[in-house]
Amino acid sequence: MDWKKLTTDTKQSFSKFKKATPVTFEGFEVMGKDAKKDGHLSTKTKEFIALGISVAVRCESCIGLHVEHLVHLGATREELVEALSMSSYMGGGPSLTYSAKALEAFDQLSN
Repeated sequence: MDWKKLTTDTKQSFSKFKKATPVTFEGFEVMGKDAKKDGHLSTKTKEFIALGISVAVRCESCIGLHVEHLVHLGATREELVEALSMSSYMGGGPSLTYSAKALEAFDQLSN
């Protein structure tokens, strides 16, 4: 899978959908801005949580976007593998397959 293309295509789709329903996106963006800011948990920790949820719900676009954010936040491959190990433990076989996809995304997007 080409993770750079997937994230680019997802962002383009979001842009089109945002034009069709700006109020929905406005609410989502306000909620996201507050949820992502540093607090008791760092932004990076919150992105790892979001990635774990993305793996659990098997959302490839979500995986790509959250991995992309983690790359920009300086996450290491080792940190990602550790987080994905926990996701796999909690989610079993299906999460193993999507954790493998997330690692592939990290390897592509971090280059």
